[in-house]
Amino acid sequence: MPMSEISKEYDFKQIEERWVGAWDESIYYFDWNSGAPQYIIDTPPPYPTGNFHIGNALNWCYIDFVARYKRMRGYNVMFPQGWDCHGLPTEVKVEEIHGITKNEVPREEFRRLCEELTAKNIAKMRVTMKRLGFSNDWSNEYVTMTPEYYSKTQRSFVQMFEKGMIYREDHPVNWCPRCGTAIAFAEVEYDSRTTTLNYLRFGSPLGDLEIATSRPELLAACVAVAVHPEDEKKRKYIGTEVSVPVFDYNVPVIADEVVDPAFGTGVVMICTFGDKQDVRWWVEHALPLRQAIDRTGRMTEIAGRFSGMKISECKDAIIEEMRSEGTIYKEEPLDQNVGLCWRCKTPIEILSERQWFVRINPEEIIETSGEIKWVPDHMEIRLLNWTGTMDWDWCISRQRIFATPIPVWYCRGCGEPLVAEEEWLPLDPNLTGPPVPCPKCGSEEFDPETDVLDTWMDSSISVLNVTGWLSDHKPRYPAQLRPQGHDIIRTWAFYTILRARALVGTRPWDSILVNGMVLGEDGHKMSKSLNNFIAPEEVVAKYGADAFRQWAAVGGSPGSDVMFRWKDVVSGGRFLQKLWSMYRFAAPHAKRSEGTAPNQVDRWLLFELSQMIEAVTGSMDRFAFDEAFRAIRSFAWEEFADNYIELVKARLYGPDGPEKRAAQATIYEALEALTSLLAPFTPFIAEEIRMSLAGESVHTASWPEPPKVLPQPEGSLIKDVAAAVRRYKSDRGMALNAPLAGIEVYSELDLETADLAGSTSSTVAVKRGRPEIETRAVEVKPQMKAIGPVFKEKSGEIIRRLREMDPEEVARMAEAGKVLVDLGGEVAELAPGAVEIASETLSAGRAVDMIGLPEATVLIRTGT
Repeated sequence: MPMSEISKEYDFKQIEERWVGAWDESIYYFDWNSGAPQYIIDTPPPYPTGNFHIGNALNWCYIDFVARYKRMRGYNVMFPQGWDCHGLPTEVKVEEIHGITKNEVPREEFRRLCEELTAKNIAKMRVTMKRLGFSNDWSNEYVTMTPEYYSKTQRSFVQMFEKGMIYREDHPVNWCPRCGTAIAFAEVEYDSRTTTLNYLRFGSPLGDLEIATSRPELLAACVAVAVHPEDEKKRKYIGTEVSVPVFDYNVPVIADEVVDPAFGTGVVMICTFGDKQDVRWWVEHALPLRQAIDRTGRMTEIAGRFSGMKISECKDAIIEEMRSEGTIYKEEPLDQNVGLCWRCKTPIEILSERQWFVRINPEEIIETSGEIKWVPDHMEIRLLNWTGTMDWDWCISRQRIFATPIPVWYCRGCGEPLVAEEEWLPLDPNLTGPPVPCPKCGSEEFDPETDVLDTWMDSSISVLNVTGWLSDHKPRYPAQLRPQGHDIIRTWAFYTILRARALVGTRPWDSILVNGMVLGEDGHKMSKSLNNFIAPEEVVAKYGADAFRQWAAVGGSPGSDVMFRWKDVVSGGRFLQKLWSMYRFAAPHAKRSEGTAPNQVDRWLLFELSQMIEAVTGSMDRFAFDEAFRAIRSFAWEEFADNYIELVKARLYGPDGPEKRAAQATIYEALEALTSLLAPFTPFIAEEIRMSLAGESVHTASWPEPPKVLPQPEGSLIKDVAAAVRRYKSDRGMALNAPLAGIEVYSELDLETADLAGSTSSTVAVKRGRPEIETRAVEVKPQMKAIGPVFKEKSGEIIRRLREMDPEEVARMAEAGKVLVDLGGEVAELAPGAVEIASETLSAGRAVDMIGLPEATVLIRTGT
């Protein structure tokens, strides 16, 4: 393409939007029948909020870098896109939009409204993803709310139930009063807060027993009091009973070594349930159950006159009553970690509920994790630590509507649960009855299970779904890669490992790539409440997708949090313009040419290109995207544009011949390789240049092979000499194309001079050995600051006489330690610092400037 047809400015908007509409997405489809090595990516299915936030965008950039790179390396790549649809936020949004509550409309109608909103949100997010240039395999898209997908979730439930890995029983669970549902331990977040530790007295015939508690609202749920068995002052109470204040009933005093005698009063009230330790004591000591808080976060009937109050109201009322009666005798602040619901941040309660659970085998999880390569490897510690702290099994039932139905009915005759057969699925037991009578009592009357499955039950089989489990294709598990954020290691990663091992007996993936969070420019995690939130669409509108993707590439290494800074995006935009200007110049000259013999400068560039390709390939294999992109950008900007092109311009504009064609072929090879290397990172500009250059899509091209070129010290030295001469001219304010009187390069290397002469606009001679150099003093420069204060009124005469003296003689005296000036009958003695000697360098009697380089000495003639 002639340079006149290539615009001077890079118009990212026009080019990117054109390619979004023009690309054939089928080139990214996974071929189930291919014999090529597979590379299946277990892509995170985002929650369809309608906004593809910047944290998603960062992760998807990483995934796209890998997917595009692996395709170019010859892999049969699947980069699927899923949507994890079910969840409370959609239910809340539907209620808000339609001004209803989920219980005011039929269950199926509410599900329909949730599905309708979710479909709209998915469509919106899909547009953003395509605009960002992601090479998703849309032929393998899945949506967890569709029967095609949730039938697999239900079948996984049935299979694990039949293996004895899923069960239902009354058990303490984490409960969110605001969401009105059980949640798993992995969904509990912790926040540091300050509360009050209340000191109060339990009545006893042996004398009041003092305890300290931060939760007096749970007095009605107290079932025992515990002391350490070796506590000298309190062990007399062990085996007796004490009276619970306010509620006036007796509970036993038990001994337990877990009690910390140094905390509070050394006495603990055990309530069902205040925390996980209460649950442990309840089980170990076979204590009764007193549930004082209900599902809505209000006090139950056992709270007596406080029944129906909210937890906070009850707490205040009980404290006030105990203060007035003198039961509380001391209060002090207490720092504690409070468990919160990860969705709404409401403090969780532990309630005893009949729920469905998945059995957890920590040893199996740890063993399977050891078969997976973690990138970075230290992220595995988070999974191992979490696995080692599991207190009870995974609660998988939820009290909501918009989620995968649990395929179970309960016989009205005998109460036994009837779990659906796999061939009956998918189904919703609220809409469909079982096709068989109760196998235990023969009754045909059933009640449906109204609870639904935890959404992690859907997403934890994402890897099985994309690798062909329960499909028409031969399964291809394990997948090769799981990319995800470090914030969901204890949920998505943990549950997926558990489920893959349980259902198909294998690890889910070969490698897991963990990315960090996106931080605002203020250093805090991006949040609308902190006003540091940036939407990907805003960045793309201002600077384009390729500039945004560059920020993702160089912003940080996987596993580390990445700060979003506008200046990094602006820098990305500048590189795109530099790349475009480089292409604009090179396009008319870049030509394939067979059989041309590259000269020293050509071979130098090809060697540098070879080294860079090897380095980038190694970085990409290690997921070190920041290293890879910086290497590409450095080569393109510095070696190719600033050095090589400047060196070969004379050849390119000169007469046709082997030398010119060699430069043209080198430029073509470098541009072709650069577009391929850039394709995973900046797919739009890489495609525009490659299509214009070669008439082919870079996204169907192969990864470049390093040119087979030996190290080129001669070409490297020519580059260094040319760069030194450019600096020499710049320092002296000379035009870079200004001719010099002559250049001599002294080196042990045999250098070709044509490109050096052309780039410097000067004659160039190359000589062996070292130049013969002499230095001659040519001017004396008196230093008034040193002369004036000492000689005062004689200063003017001294300066005049110094300027008349022979510079060589003055230089010898200064070197000897003193300069003597004849003032006509009087001699002034000056310190060496009173004069500055200007000298010139001579070679063969001619004035030169000398530039020292590690491998050469360069002489630039400055006179005849």
